[in-house]
Amino acid sequence: MIVLYGLALYLGIGIVTAVTFVTCGVMQVAHAPMTVGARLLVLPGATVLWPLIVVRWRQVRTPA
Repeated sequence: MIVLYGLALYLGIGIVTAVTFVTCGVMQVAHAPMTVGARLLVLPGATVLWPLIVVRWRQVRTPA
């Protein structure tokens, strides 16, 4: 039961992060224009891999 709550929490955070990333952050990381279709294709992967998305997005946003 605890595993299901953990999975639900992981996916909940992933959905919020992915939607935010696809609407605001994808242009900062990709540096290329993305169509709506491309953003929809990125959304499921960003939902599942949200910890990597957050790390990469943070690296791009902080000056070196």
